[in-house]
Amino acid sequence: MPAIINYVIHLLLASSLLAIFFWIYTAVTPVEEVLLIRQGNNAAALSLGGALIGFSLTLASAVNHTADYREFLAWAAGAMVVQVLAYTISAKLLHMSKDQITSGNTAFGGLMGAISLSIGIINAACIS
Repeated sequence: MPAIINYVIHLLLASSLLAIFFWIYTAVTPVEEVLLIRQGNNAAALSLGGALIGFSLTLASAVNHTADYREFLAWAAGAMVVQVLAYTISAKLLHMSKDQITSGNTAFGGLMGAISLSIGIINAACIS
């Protein structure tokens, strides 16, 4: 297969998976991130941004380390589960309430984003 077609297929798959992750993640979290971001809430932007970047890092690693599209999709599905679990566990351990993000607590939003980034980096490194 020509390299450009392989590139386009990976780009479309990864972009679609990122959109699916965005939808799932925002459905699972107790806050309306997109609405809050439209209102200028930096805490929501930091938290959601960290999750998106963390997931993207795993997608990038999966593109580099998988032999076919099925394997790529399997790693992506696993990465989605890991990112959602990381959010859920972190929120419980840190006693996160909806109010912390909604009120614009940027320190908390930054922490949640950093946790998502850290998990994404570790997850990406584990793919071989």
